[in-house]
Amino acid sequence: MSSPAPRDDDDRADDDAVFKALAAPVRRRMLDALKESTRTTGELCALFPELDRTTVLQHLRVLERAELVTGRKVGRERHLALAPLPIKRLHDRWIGEYARAAVDLLGRLDDDA
Repeated sequence: MSSPAPRDDDDRADDDAVFKALAAPVRRRMLDALKESTRTTGELCALFPELDRTTVLQHLRVLERAELVTGRKVGRERHLALAPLPIKRLHDRWIGEYARAAVDLLGRLDDDA
């Protein structure tokens, strides 16, 4: 398996922000809701009646800092959308690499059997 290209501090910080954002179940649920469709801030808040608006907005800020969510103003409303590229970047960098390593290991185990 080839070594991944060296990563600079900015890349690591970006990955850390995405991992932090994905660590909270409520933020993953927010991303699931935005995966279904674009929503206004009010619609997103309504999907989480167990949380007050301030808490939803705090979680939303974490998602926006990780560049997982984008927002644009339309009149008085703010429309939110999923931005999937950071998740793809994690998949390509982390999940894909580890999955290939696991498959290689299983293949070697089968060869030894």
